[in-house]
Amino acid sequence: MNNHAGHAGHAGHGGARPGGLSVSENGYTLELDATILTAGVQPVTFRVLGPDGRPVTEFTPEHEKELHFIAVRRDTAGFQHVHPVRDEKGTWSVDLALEPGDWRFFADVHPAGHDGTMTLGIDAAVAGPYDPRPLPEATGTARTGAYTVALDGALVPGEASELTLTVSRDGRPVTDLQPYLAAYGHLVALRVGDLGYLHVHPEGEPGDGTTAPGPEIAFMATAPTAGTYRLYLDFQHDDVVRTAEFTVRTATAAQTAPEHGSHHHGHHGHH
Repeated sequence: MNNHAGHAGHAGHGGARPGGLSVSENGYTLELDATILTAGVQPVTFRVLGPDGRPVTEFTPEHEKELHFIAVRRDTAGFQHVHPVRDEKGTWSVDLALEPGDWRFFADVHPAGHDGTMTLGIDAAVAGPYDPRPLPEATGTARTGAYTVALDGALVPGEASELTLTVSRDGRPVTDLQPYLAAYGHLVALRVGDLGYLHVHPEGEPGDGTTAPGPEIAFMATAPTAGTYRLYLDFQHDDVVRTAEFTVRTATAAQTAPEHGSHHHGHHGHH
């Protein structure tokens, strides 16, 4: 069995159902101290409560961190991937840059003793006049500062497929990316419409003898359903972590395996 199939089945997600749609899963619950917040750079504090109702204080690190926290406004603007600090009682705190609007916060965690990672999601409201932004057009290129990131590959519903992101700066390929979270890039994919959170896995890792530090970063991703997704790539170069954003529509079966006319609907198609 190739490792692609193994990736697709990671932690039981298998692409069937994205994470982050529920505030509670397997007895674990995400609890925010405040669900109404003020605009600006604000401290956000929260806990992950275990099945016994108490804050979890022991986690199995994934991608070098005990907990990954993702914040995004419901219109998919304002994406932030941050790493909160936990106190000994199990309360996490982190500063977020918040604009007015409805937000979705995700905690990606692996509580010690639990059989895999889970993503819990919760809504928060940021007070103030809200100016929702239209979804950016689907395009294969993203720019962040002097960097351009090109996306190659298709998201296919129910199937693991490879996505390759190529990083250049001022038109030249970047070949000295720095490791970030045990990879040369970290990719988060969210389903437009409900912000379902997809687990995406890098191909290879720094120091394995085969994975180059750019310009290409490869991932395996599975779209749980047809639709539109937002992809956010975090990568580190010159000691700064940057985020490139993409809007991607899933490929149809016809695009990946062309139809052969209407005879598919004949009776022999049922054999």
